[in-house]
Amino acid sequence: MDDKASLSRTLANFAATLRLEDVPAGIRERARLHILDSLGIAMASGGYDFAAVTLKALQGLGGSGSHAVIGFSEGLPLRDAVAMNGLLVHGLDYDDTHTASVVHTSAGIFPAAFGLACEHGLDGRDLLAAYIIGVETSARIGAAAGGAFHKAGFHPTGVVNAFGAVLAAGRLTGLSTDQLVDAQGIALSMASGGLEFLSDGAWTKRLHPGWAAMAGVTAAAFAKAGFKGPSQAYEGRFGLFKTYAAGATFDATFFERLGDDWETGKVAIKPFPACHFNHAFIDAALALRDEVDPGAITGITALVPAGIVDVVCEPQAAKHAPQSAYEAQFSLQYAVATALLRGRFTLDELEPPARTDPRAAALAGKVSYILDPDSPYPRYYSGELVIAMTGGREIRHRESINRGADARPLSAADIVEKYRANAGRRFGPDRVERLLAVVMDLEKQPDMAALRQALAAP
Repeated sequence: MDDKASLSRTLANFAATLRLEDVPAGIRERARLHILDSLGIAMASGGYDFAAVTLKALQGLGGSGSHAVIGFSEGLPLRDAVAMNGLLVHGLDYDDTHTASVVHTSAGIFPAAFGLACEHGLDGRDLLAAYIIGVETSARIGAAAGGAFHKAGFHPTGVVNAFGAVLAAGRLTGLSTDQLVDAQGIALSMASGGLEFLSDGAWTKRLHPGWAAMAGVTAAAFAKAGFKGPSQAYEGRFGLFKTYAAGATFDATFFERLGDDWETGKVAIKPFPACHFNHAFIDAALALRDEVDPGAITGITALVPAGIVDVVCEPQAAKHAPQSAYEAQFSLQYAVATALLRGRFTLDELEPPARTDPRAAALAGKVSYILDPDSPYPRYYSGELVIAMTGGREIRHRESINRGADARPLSAADIVEKYRANAGRRFGPDRVERLLAVVMDLEKQPDMAALRQALAAP
């Protein structure tokens, strides 16, 4: 294939030429809300063990630095801060997801864009433009593979975001179109992220978006210095789609309206801190809760899309009794049982008092699944529950589109409420409201000073 017709060249041209004023106002507002959502989650993540362990490891590698770590007083060198902030955004698995690609876009894009905007003294408009470029490209690359990354054992958030991050980074560091092509080819050798964490709830998934962001920053720096990368990063004989996506042929239609149809507006914000695949089932359980006595339930059947089985339904023995918060987030059985028992699914439902409740284990053991032939997956994550009770009574509820998706979005007020709840777990109202004001006024920020100050712990 001629390089001039390659996907790398198409994406490079987009990243180099997009003007923020060409992005509709509604998409820019949505982007600010996604950044706000991400920062609230990152601030909440800072109170967990995985954050302290990661910060200690990075300090041991590179020492302290001048770049802000969200919610911490300590600073890190640029790339370490980028990795740390990506982990914080994704650490609670409460961050946004582009449903068609199953990529957590903000966690991989915002840390890279924020770090480089700080490094180069750029303003809020620069940051927002680079963020949108990264989201638009990551979302399309992931969606074009049609779920093949998961089938090959790769976590799309870790793999795909390296490319969105490198395009965002390249935009902020002034790469030419040719250099952006090189940068994507270099990122191909840095993209990574395996799904083995699903077997035992390991922490590696948390690291993936931060690593992708760091890879993007690194690849852009190499390209700017003149390092040459493969020109066919996606379609090549050993390119992304043939190597990471089990030989899938990418769907080029996702790139036809680049810069016209905005994937940023299709990224879903999570109403629950669990794998997105479980959300419709949680809402179905909450809708049915007032109609059932948990003690009278004889069985619960979940109608699931085939593509989610290996992630949230199997192996069933582990899903019935998750041993960690992470395992609980990826257990459809636990999510349904706990929502029925407690009438909610918040971060508190991932803590030991809820997770070790014997009633939850008993009810989760009654949850089975069958395949749903009518699911709109992967465009949307549907969920239907059929609850059987003593005496033969049966009730059911279906959520055809998961709440938070673009066809059923959370309102701005909902997102702000979620942000306040998350950020408020560690910080007082003054800090929470100051950060809210800065982010929602991002396009008027002359530099990153106010955002850095609002993010850092006292």
